[in-house]
Amino acid sequence: FYLTTSNMRLNNPLLLTILLSTTTNVHPFTLTMGTGNTFGRTFRISTWGESHGGGVGVTLDGCPPRLPLTRDEIQVDLDRRRPGQSRITTPRNEADSVEILSGITPDDRTTGTPIAMLVRNKDQRSSDYLDNDMKVAYRPSHADATYDAKYGVRAVAGGGRSSARETIGRVAAGAVARKILSLYNGIEVLAYVSKVQDIGSNVNDDTFTMADVDANIVRCPDEAAAELMLARIDEIRKTGNSIGGVVTCVARNVPAGWGSPVFDKLEADLAKACMSIPAAKGFESGDGFEGTLLSGKDHNDEFYIDPVTGATRTRTNRSGGIQGGISNGENIVIHVAFKPTSTIGQAQGTVTRDG
Repeated sequence: FYLTTSNMRLNNPLLLTILLSTTTNVHPFTLTMGTGNTFGRTFRISTWGESHGGGVGVTLDGCPPRLPLTRDEIQVDLDRRRPGQSRITTPRNEADSVEILSGITPDDRTTGTPIAMLVRNKDQRSSDYLDNDMKVAYRPSHADATYDAKYGVRAVAGGGRSSARETIGRVAAGAVARKILSLYNGIEVLAYVSKVQDIGSNVNDDTFTMADVDANIVRCPDEAAAELMLARIDEIRKTGNSIGGVVTCVARNVPAGWGSPVFDKLEADLAKACMSIPAAKGFESGDGFEGTLLSGKDHNDEFYIDPVTGATRTRTNRSGGIQGGISNGENIVIHVAFKPTSTIGQAQGTVTRDG
């Protein structure tokens, strides 16, 4: 029994359920469907839309009721993500104005029901992909070939679901999560570019602010390092090439006790979320791979009792605020490595589906 979204002709939901639950005992079957668009359980997001479609968005389920929430609060984060803000981002010019379709009352209170948010695409230029050999050729290190191998069809213009525009839904839902976390325990989540190619930075993860991050177009709070990063990016960009880097994310005021043992460890969930971002190729928690260069004595975070709060604290934070998969009350610090942008302005070798 072979079942795909294109040849499914069963209109009876009960019959379909019975067939799916019993078929594996009779004949092996292949199920090819567009799954994998949902993340989370209690607070659950499902992103949808394509780069060159009518728009992109998210359906957020699990937001508590009566939460004060305005469109402008969500738009702030979308404005920070918006393309075309500087010479080192994609030139695509989008306003990325969010429309809230459900889940919020006219006086800006959440209802506890799913929140649907839509951002319409305005500057998609499909002819850039369809009026040349890109409509048949696989772009090196893009998702063209793998999507074709899995589904037998792909969105040629803009890469469809593999495009970074998919992250608009994450940002919109993240703005809601940011509000909830702030109200819950004063939790603050910030991120910055900590490395570009081999140029690192020196940032105090306890004190930097969002204003420090947004002070330059590289979004690195270390101004001296940011200048070196920008110069390197410009140097490579002028040759029609690209380079990668590392983003560091810090969550402050996270209470001890979040996360669960084994498969639901806090850093395991964070890793899945971060590694699903387009172009993400590496994840580290705390000292990560650099920690392997230390001895146990040097890497261990020694405990002490905070004389003011009486809380159990650590004198260092090489664990990145997580031990045994559970938060320990220190800042949670993670690092995500992003590969060089695959879209470049140099000739490359490739093939088509036919060879």
